[in-house]
Amino acid sequence: MPQVYAGSAAYPAEGPDPVVTIGNFDGVHHGHRALLARLVERARELGAPPVVYTFEPSPRVVLAPSQYLPRILTWPDKVRLLGEQGVEAVVVERFDRAFAQHPPDWFAREILGRRLRAQELVVGYDFRFGRARRGDVALLRRLLPDLPVVQVEAAMLDGRICSSSAVRDAVRRGDIDMATRLLGRPHFVRGTVVAGDQRGRTIGFPTANVDTDTELLPGAGVYAVYAHADDGRPLPAVANLGVQPTFSGSRQRLEVHVLDFQGDLYGRELRVDFMARLRDERRFSDVDALVRQIRQDVDDARACLVDRGSS
Repeated sequence: MPQVYAGSAAYPAEGPDPVVTIGNFDGVHHGHRALLARLVERARELGAPPVVYTFEPSPRVVLAPSQYLPRILTWPDKVRLLGEQGVEAVVVERFDRAFAQHPPDWFAREILGRRLRAQELVVGYDFRFGRARRGDVALLRRLLPDLPVVQVEAAMLDGRICSSSAVRDAVRRGDIDMATRLLGRPHFVRGTVVAGDQRGRTIGFPTANVDTDTELLPGAGVYAVYAHADDGRPLPAVANLGVQPTFSGSRQRLEVHVLDFQGDLYGRELRVDFMARLRDERRFSDVDALVRQIRQDVDDARACLVDRGSS
C-alpha cells in the first residue's frame, strides 16, 4: 500500500525528489492507468518515488455541491488500486474554499516547488490548476522553467475519451461490459452482510443482504457477480439490485445469492464484482413465477461466469 500523507506540508523534507502527478483519480480507470504508467516509468528512469497529489474532498464537492457526482471508489479502495499501479505515496490535501483561492503562481511555487520538491510533473490532457482553474501547462512552464512537465494524451475507447464521467454513465445504465472496458476491471461495491427479511431463504434461494457505502451502484436489475468474502475467495453468485417489486418493496437493496454455498456470511465483508447484466428487475404475478425466474437467473449466471472467469 502507498504511504499516505495528510497534506503537502506533511511530505518529508528529506529523501529523493519525487515525480508527481495531480488528479482525483476516481475509479483508477483505463485513462488514469495510462497516466500512472507514465508516472511510474519516469520515476523509475530517474530513480525517484512516484507520488500522487490529490484533494479531499474533491474540488467539485466544495465549489459546485449541486453538481455532486457519486464516487466510483471508496477512499481505501482508491489508495489500494493506486498502489497496484506502482504509486509509492499519496499526498492528500484538504480542499476548502480558502485553499481554492490560491492563485496559480502560489500553487506552483509553494506546493510543487517548496513542499513536494517535484523534480518532474506528469499530468493529463486537461490539466488545470490554481484559483478558478486559471493555470495550465503553458503557464506552469513559465512559472517553473526548471520543472520538466510531461503531458499525457487522453486515452480513447470507441472514439470517446475514457473518463470517470463515462464510467459513471455506463454503470448507472447497467452497461457492465462497457464499464469493465473503461475501468480495465469489473466495477465493484463493498459492504457488510446484514440481516434481511429472510424471504430468499423461504423460497430456496438464501441471499446475503449487503449494506454498502459505495456510492455508485448499477441500475436496478439482476447481475452475474463474483462475491469476494473477507478471506479473498471469489464466490460465483447472482445479485439482485432493486426494490423487490414482487413483494411491494420500496427501499433499494443489494441481495446476493452465492451459488452452491452452505456457510454463514452474516457480519462478513463482501466485495461484489459485477460481471454481466442478466435482466431488468420486474414484478412477478406470484411467488412461483418468481422462483422459476430465479432458477433461470442462476443457470444464466453460472454459464456467464464460466465464460468470463473470476477477477
